[in-house]
Amino acid sequence: MSTADEINTLPMADFGTDPLAIRPEVSLRHLRLDSLALEELRLLIEDRMGVDPDDVQLSSRDTVGRLVDAVHRKAAA
Repeated sequence: MSTADEINTLPMADFGTDPLAIRPEVSLRHLRLDSLALEELRLLIEDRMGVDPDDVQLSSRDTVGRLVDAVHRKAAA
């Protein structure tokens, strides 16, 4: 499973996000991920993917694609 596939399944499973809404250009805010949900998402990424995204600066204005790129870079490091 690719990094994008793994991350795209997290909001669907844990936040009830419509799977059709998750696209690289969509903002995290549009997916209803506020700052608290983003923190929970960080913990899920760390737990399920073994990647610690603590130093990745994300806000609800960032896109799904930016999140995927940031996690992919951290996983490759």
